[in-house]
Amino acid sequence: QVQVVESGGGLVQPGGSLRLSCVASSSIFSMYRMGWYRQAPGKQRELVARIITGGTTNYADSVKGRFTISRDNAKNTVSLQMNSLKPEDTAVYYCNAALDLVNYWGQGTQVTVSS
Repeated sequence: QVQVVESGGGLVQPGGSLRLSCVASSSIFSMYRMGWYRQAPGKQRELVARIITGGTTNYADSVKGRFTISRDNAKNTVSLQMNSLKPEDTAVYYCNAALDLVNYWGQGTQVTVSS
C-alpha cells in the first residue's frame, strides 16, 4: 500500500501563486506516473497535469502556460507550481500515483482563488 499525502493548498487572490506538494511512500517511486487532478463542486474530477517516469509532462489546456509539474525521485515528491491563478481554478486538488493498473490517491487539498 502506497500512502500519498498532499500539502500546500490555501486561499489566494486571482493572479496569485501557490505551490502544491505531494509525497508518496514507495521504494519504487521513480516508476510511478504521478499526476495532479482536481474536482470542483458539482463537477467531475479532471486531470490537471501528469509527469511520467522519463519526465515527460502533459497538461490540461486550461492550465497550460500557468502550471508546472515537477518531480524529485530522490525525495519521492511531485510538485505543482500554479501561477496566474483564476477563480475557476478553485477546487480540491488530488495527487495520484499510478503504476500499471493500480492507482493511489491522496486525501486532497483545497485551493480557493478569490478576492
